[in-house]
Amino acid sequence: MTSENRPLERQGPAQHAAPFGGGLSFLGVTPLRPCPYLPGRRERSIVTALAGPGADLAYDEMLRGGFRRSHLAAYRPACPGCRACVSARVRVGEFVPSRSLRRVMARNDGVSMRVTPALARPDHYALFQRYLADRHPDGAMAGMGREGYGALVEESAVETRLAEFRCADGRLYGVSVFDVVADGLSAVYSFYEPLRVKDSPGSYMILRLLSEARERALPYLYLGYWIDGCDKMDYKARFRPLEVHGADGWTLLDARDGGQDVSNF
Repeated sequence: MTSENRPLERQGPAQHAAPFGGGLSFLGVTPLRPCPYLPGRRERSIVTALAGPGADLAYDEMLRGGFRRSHLAAYRPACPGCRACVSARVRVGEFVPSRSLRRVMARNDGVSMRVTPALARPDHYALFQRYLADRHPDGAMAGMGREGYGALVEESAVETRLAEFRCADGRLYGVSVFDVVADGLSAVYSFYEPLRVKDSPGSYMILRLLSEARERALPYLYLGYWIDGCDKMDYKARFRPLEVHGADGWTLLDARDGGQDVSNF
């Protein structure tokens, strides 16, 4: 999965901003840093802690307002002069896989999925390391140790699960960290066996999470942020109907040409 789902980097205390009216005590602002998606631009996020008995309800509200979760915090881009990142979610009940996505399913025939508690396992961490070394060697998470990986998986104040994918012979294929929220599932981070990249494992895991949401009778699968025209995020437009969050709330993304495999995602 591409790096837009990377955890927030821990850069010391965030600067305090205005109070949030949805039941959380305060927001902070992360320092400016180069944007990994749009050359020449800088990114920052507004952040609030997720803790206590009301964290799940607060996060449900914030997710519907375009926020995402990382560890024990919710965040949303607040970049100077730029609103390119928009939160995206798939309408589960109306989703019908395209011809190219049906081919993805066929290429991965025999791969099984098992939902497990969100615990950091040694074999998962070993795969995580191989994935980063092959797919994102210069990314913000490159070189993350066992402690950081454990925090990525286990630090959560909401209901978090792992989707573990294995090949027919038992070999580990991939892992998706996802949250269970009131109106859907929210994909937090996914990684996979880099040797299977030609089989589009990222798209396959999204397809299986869509099936999981359907079995749970949940209406949405949240996919994180999407930028129109950004190659790293074009794969999200393959999953229709796709809604994006903007000034007018959630609106249906206009149909456009697509359906091709993107970066073997």
